[in-house]
Amino acid sequence: MRKAIEEYKMIEEGDKIAICLSGGKDSITMLHAFKALQRFYPKKFEIIAISINPGFEFFDTKFLQNICDKLEIPLFIGESRAKEIVFDIRKEKNPCSLCANLRRGVINSVAIEQGCNKIALGHNQDDVLETFLLNLLYTGNISTFSPVSYMDRTKITLIRPLIYTPEKETKRFVRKNNLFVMPKVCPMDGTSKREYMKQLIISLTKDIPMIRANLFGAIQRNLDDWKL
Repeated sequence: MRKAIEEYKMIEEGDKIAICLSGGKDSITMLHAFKALQRFYPKKFEIIAISINPGFEFFDTKFLQNICDKLEIPLFIGESRAKEIVFDIRKEKNPCSLCANLRRGVINSVAIEQGCNKIALGHNQDDVLETFLLNLLYTGNISTFSPVSYMDRTKITLIRPLIYTPEKETKRFVRKNNLFVMPKVCPMDGTSKREYMKQLIISLTKDIPMIRANLFGAIQRNLDDWKL
């Protein structure tokens, strides 16, 4: 994570960073890593945690609060009507994009209220590859999300410190440190198009062992968004 932060200049002196905490393995790993990094990183920065309650019955506020209390990180929970709007009213067949947009709006609002200038998202290396393939195969667009993105409207910078971290490493981190994760973060877990991309990469790896490295290398070499 520190390698990604330093290569893409994600942290500057005096930053106040809102860490998005969903309760899954990636966000919990990132939260612990930021707390550890804060102790010795030469550039001093503040951190808070932000979580969005989308209205699902499995969302566990107490669970998230306990994690933050142990790490002595302030937690702010924003309320969203994602479940009601996306699933109950609109009954979206492909809800991920709309749900993400609704959550992002609440996250931005809470971050601004708390005086943050940066928001840290927990997208890992697998997410980078899956997004690249989703955009390529479903929209004909060669793109993925950027390590650092400045949002003109809100004046907030999005950073993704886990872009070099494979999903298996966040799984290993929570297992090694005996950490608990929220059993379910999203009702679409395991059934979305993103999951299909994940399984496609796993399948292709059997015949092309270097496919992950090749895809990631191609992204770094050729996408303008990654040339900061």
